[in-house]
Amino acid sequence: MNKELELILKKPFFVIAGPCAIESKKQLEQTAEKIISHTDILRGGAFKPRTFPGSFEGLGEEGLKILKEIGEKFQIPTITEVMDTRDIELVAKYTDILQIGARNMQNYPLLKEAGKLKKPILLKRGLGAKIKEWLAAAEYIKKEGNLQIILCERGIRTFENETRFTLDFAGAILAKQISNLPVIIDPSHATGKKELIKPLVLASKAAGLSGVMIEAHIKPKEALCDADQALTPEEFNEIFS
Repeated sequence: MNKELELILKKPFFVIAGPCAIESKKQLEQTAEKIISHTDILRGGAFKPRTFPGSFEGLGEEGLKILKEIGEKFQIPTITEVMDTRDIELVAKYTDILQIGARNMQNYPLLKEAGKLKKPILLKRGLGAKIKEWLAAAEYIKKEGNLQIILCERGIRTFENETRFTLDFAGAILAKQISNLPVIIDPSHATGKKELIKPLVLASKAAGLSGVMIEAHIKPKEALCDADQALTPEEFNEIFS
């Protein structure tokens, strides 16, 4: 892990932000330029797990190249999701942090391969995973020698349907206390409602959590993925101003 990224992950509170999916160089570059002043790590999906086949699934390696180029231009670390053991070396080649998403939290072959890397891994909590199962998944990564793990609470499925998922603050706090790992929240995926993001960011700071992951897009209404929950750069910057 480079020293710059190591210092970021040791901050009391760090911010990961960017579009759900990388759609083009122009889209990512314009978004990054507008949010860079309040962003520590730039996110952007090159491989996107989608509920329904036929939805936009990302640009693949071309998206990774764009992410690396824009990250280098703005001198900011990058993060993207890896979904398959066959892609892990490819993704690691282009990005600074690898994300293992909620649907892959218990993909044990993927966890083991991630554990062999010398790069930080962000592990999202599964849609219906218990805290112990989430932490056990992190142990699979640790067992292979990689201790650079960030946990991300992104909401779990409950009977509530007014929000996309239910953000489990108590679970996130407990996970941090038990594991002593950085624990962040993803209010964008958890709620699906952009108007809830600011209060949840403030609450996460007050709760002593380690940071947030937020979706921002230069033109959210035109986004090919999760348009309803993406903030404009102006909305994003207002949270931290």
